[in-house]
Amino acid sequence: MTRHHNFCAGPAALPTPVLERARDEMLDYQGRGLSVMEMSHRSPEFVAIAEQAEADLRELLAVPDNYRVLFLQGGASLQFSMVPMNLLGRGGSANFLYTGIWGKKARAEAEQLGFGVHTAGTSEPSGHSQVPSQGDISLSADAAYLHYTANETIGGLEFDYVPDVNVPLVCDYSSSILAEPLDVSRFGVIYAGAQKNIGPAGLTLVLVRDDLLGQRCERTPSLFDYRAMAEAGSMVNTPPTYAWYLAGLVFQWLKHDIGGLEAMAVINARKAAKLYAAIDSSGLYSNPIAVNNRSRMNVPFVLADDRLDKPFLAEAEEAGLLNLKGHRSVGGMRASLYNAVPEAAVDALIDFMADFEQRRG
Repeated sequence: MTRHHNFCAGPAALPTPVLERARDEMLDYQGRGLSVMEMSHRSPEFVAIAEQAEADLRELLAVPDNYRVLFLQGGASLQFSMVPMNLLGRGGSANFLYTGIWGKKARAEAEQLGFGVHTAGTSEPSGHSQVPSQGDISLSADAAYLHYTANETIGGLEFDYVPDVNVPLVCDYSSSILAEPLDVSRFGVIYAGAQKNIGPAGLTLVLVRDDLLGQRCERTPSLFDYRAMAEAGSMVNTPPTYAWYLAGLVFQWLKHDIGGLEAMAVINARKAAKLYAAIDSSGLYSNPIAVNNRSRMNVPFVLADDRLDKPFLAEAEEAGLLNLKGHRSVGGMRASLYNAVPEAAVDALIDFMADFEQRRG
């Protein structure tokens, strides 16, 4: 069996030890005689899996006791609707820091639902190459919360600070959650699609502070209600049980194999620094993002001659370097360096890029 180096932006690489354990437990979970995906979500076996996953996540992120941890469905994009539905029941407007495609989609969804929206800051003046500074943030007088995207997966633009505001802070952490330690107490709501650093697609993680529960709009569907989900342990209906189980295995891998998020942060910083150094020292490759806002998870780059794009991708795939094509909206290349992408994969990519430049540049 061959495992290639997978740089996909999502669904992304999963840790090999996690996949191996899931394989070993696929048909018979710990002697129970059935697979996790065949279990009732209310069985003692699965409840134990769910509780352990939450406990491990709380330990990894040092989640305070006054936050609920929700394991939901619908992807991070559904949170573009769920956040305003749950936080604007008492009035006010949704404020946004817009730094790329996902922030734009979040704002548009709130506006489409009929909520008041306000752009509190944007990276548009820089062509989305630099995030707005703390001093550039301007909240509306009726701001109920401020939403931002910590890391724009497509553009490779990452905040190098946590905004300091006097309203609840809501953050889409989909592509950088669990990549480093995080002070959860600075946020009202954190949400993240699983398919980058948490587990397989189909699961969405939401952390919500207790005082923000029970503020939903009157016509919010019950399945969209944070408080209802919190009170039911994320089991108002059948949750994505197998994805939840796999996420739990990833949390255990981070704790026991990696040594926690501090250790993971060191590895991630080293991987990104290597790749950006290779790009910056090249005459063929370039990255458009301001150095202090370069994403450690998603590294976009372009070739000086775009006629070389197709040969680059074809030869990369032949070399076992998969999913390097940039998002269709921006083109070029993108290497996603999520937690499960080993340092050896980055080294292999750098070696390939140098060889390609020598032959084709």
